[in-house]
Amino acid sequence: MNGIVKKRKAGVDGVKNFEYYKPKNLEEARELLLKYGEEASILNGGTDLIVRIHDGLSHPKAVIDIKGIEGLSEITYDEVDGLTIGACVTLNQMGEKPVLLEKFRVLAEAGHTVGSCQVRNRATMAGNIANASPLADTATPLLALDAMVKVFGEGGETEVSIHDFFVWVKKTCLQIGDIVTGISIPNYGSIEGIYQKHTRRNEVDLATVCATVIKIDGEVHIALGSVAPTPIRARKTEAFLKGKVLTEEVIEEAIEMVLGEIAPIGDIRASKDYREEIVKVLIRRGLRELITTM
Repeated sequence: MNGIVKKRKAGVDGVKNFEYYKPKNLEEARELLLKYGEEASILNGGTDLIVRIHDGLSHPKAVIDIKGIEGLSEITYDEVDGLTIGACVTLNQMGEKPVLLEKFRVLAEAGHTVGSCQVRNRATMAGNIANASPLADTATPLLALDAMVKVFGEGGETEVSIHDFFVWVKKTCLQIGDIVTGISIPNYGSIEGIYQKHTRRNEVDLATVCATVIKIDGEVHIALGSVAPTPIRARKTEAFLKGKVLTEEVIEEAIEMVLGEIAPIGDIRASKDYREEIVKVLIRRGLRELITTM
């Protein structure tokens, strides 16, 4: 193994020993993941992993740092292939990229709501979706934009639709040895709409409900988070809205349809009923926003 290896010693904080690896390429990283199996953790931004290790919620035997692998920290865009964001690109780097602000602003806005500025200096969109939280901030714009997740695994790099990526709460389609290398988004003629996040506090809080409501080349796309075991697209509501003028009556009908597509739960952040009320507000506001941008 050519990667750099260090050891983390247990100290007064109670953190258990683990092997630290910094592989030079994806093949080496995959070899390590296969060697340690479920006892390995990928270190990218580390904003979730390091906290879990420190709090005693995660006890990996191997931590595999992918930040030094070439090509994972790049953002590329062209008219044919669209946008590709590498797995190690931070959320603040996304927010500073002109092409995101000009053509994919809804994604940049979602990334800007994650944690504090200090967190966004480390956190990545790849890590945000790989955690597979139902309330992941960047998941709903990616669903609305029909993104593809680039995965390096057996046989090399493949692409997985974001719609197939989330399987259940905290569970993705990734297999042992798989590494998310980036996210790609097609180039669209026009994108209008907004990302919204309702929280208990104005700053640095997890979403009670989050929603992306956009219109792509004339068709409405609606995605919601924290209302089901995974982030979801409201497909039936989208079909209902296809070709319709967004009058107040149509918007209210659409809201009722969305409520039939979600399955929120009650937890420490909000009750089921409260989440349903917030969904009504976010969808109404999002669809009205589309009227003003047309």
